[in-house]
Amino acid sequence: MRKTMTKDDLIAIGYKPHTAVSLIRQAKEIMVKKGYPFYNNKRLGRVPRDVVESLLGVSLKEEISTDGDN
Repeated sequence: MRKTMTKDDLIAIGYKPHTAVSLIRQAKEIMVKKGYPFYNNKRLGRVPRDVVESLLGVSLKEEISTDGDN
């Protein structure tokens, strides 16, 4: 199972593009608040899967894999 997600992963499972971008932004804000300033970079679009799952309140299936790494 991949440990990170991108907006394309969220779009692949059915989220609208704007919603996917918004979720990634929110996850990045959470990571910065947790003490990871690395996520305070607008070019970074990959966030930990568990943070996205906590935002959504659901566990995402492991079928999400667009490029096969992780």
